[in-house]
Amino acid sequence: MAVLQGSLLDLADGIEVRPLGATVTRRDLTHGAWVDQRTAWVGGADELYEALRRDVPWFAERRQMYDSIVDVPRLLSFYGEGDPLPHLALEECRDALSAHYAAELGEPFVTAGLCLYRDGQDSVAWHGDRIGRSREQDTMVAILSVGSPRDLLLRPREGGESVRVPAGHGDLVVMGGSCQRTWDHCVPKTARSVGPRISIQFRVRGVR
Repeated sequence: MAVLQGSLLDLADGIEVRPLGATVTRRDLTHGAWVDQRTAWVGGADELYEALRRDVPWFAERRQMYDSIVDVPRLLSFYGEGDPLPHLALEECRDALSAHYAAELGEPFVTAGLCLYRDGQDSVAWHGDRIGRSREQDTMVAILSVGSPRDLLLRPREGGESVRVPAGHGDLVVMGGSCQRTWDHCVPKTARSVGPRISIQFRVRGVR
């Protein structure tokens, strides 16, 4: 089992959700899509990783793939609207995101999907979050990463150059505009020796 290597740059005394505001940088993509980043948004992220790894009711999922039923290569947990989140820091993150993006988004983030990538063989294939109204409407998906960094890749659905975004140790990535409709994203497998990572995806009502 891969072991988390802590970040020497995370000097926070306990878990700390830091300000957003001007610390968020935006990269415009094509077709009205964009990606925001805020590195080291959550201080003490390794401590938060350990708490989530221990306390979240992780489950393995199996899905139909052509003629076979296969294991989903990561562990999962989901918190719907109104469900208490597994750590107070995640509630603080959700509320801070809702406040920061209120003018653009017009509604709060209400759900949280968690994925545990245990090692480099755990992954998620190319996809867009297009279940529900995000198939035809712009929305946002905010991802907090704790644990070891893994690359998030994005590419336009019509073809073109991909964008690589490293994320871990408390980093925030927000995909917005038309990103879920016009771009796909993935976390690819890697042969490199990497530690475990947990991603927390905050979404609005009616988007999966």
